[in-house]
Amino acid sequence: MTYRAAALLMALTSGAALAQQPTPLVPTPDQPAQTVPPSEQLPPPPSPSPAAAAPPTEVGPNRDFCGQTVSYQLADPASVPAPYRQFIGLWSDAAWTPELCAALIVESVAPDGTATITYAFGPIGSGNQKPGGILHGTGIIQDDELKFQNNDGSQYGFKPFYSDLVGHLTTAKGDTYEAIFKKTF
Repeated sequence: MTYRAAALLMALTSGAALAQQPTPLVPTPDQPAQTVPPSEQLPPPPSPSPAAAAPPTEVGPNRDFCGQTVSYQLADPASVPAPYRQFIGLWSDAAWTPELCAALIVESVAPDGTATITYAFGPIGSGNQKPGGILHGTGIIQDDELKFQNNDGSQYGFKPFYSDLVGHLTTAKGDTYEAIFKKTF
């Protein structure tokens, strides 16, 4: 195999691998920098693909998740492709550990499975001084699973589980967690 052929093969396979990777979440500009701890801070988002769902432009209702007020705007379910409608909504009352609460909002899903999401996390209990955060970004739904990652390489996956979602978290260090996210709206 020539050098050019090997380079072309490498470029083609790395592009395919990138296309299958979950999309990182990014903090919103309206959130103060200190709401996202350094271990959860993310790089600027990549340019969206033409088929990606645009984040809502109107400020919608808000709700308290993990001790933080989170604004959201849910798409009309009729505007979401049928296979993805079950993901639209607010998913909360979850805890990865006894100290870490989490919530997920799936605002919209494009025909290609690109989902506009908000992920909130924070401490459980008044004695827990760890900071929380709110991250906005996109994920991808493939094979009936919503996937995304944060900038430290932690991977998140959510699958329908009766009327809820079962979430799986694999940290960059390889630790795994599971939690049930209850549909709250």
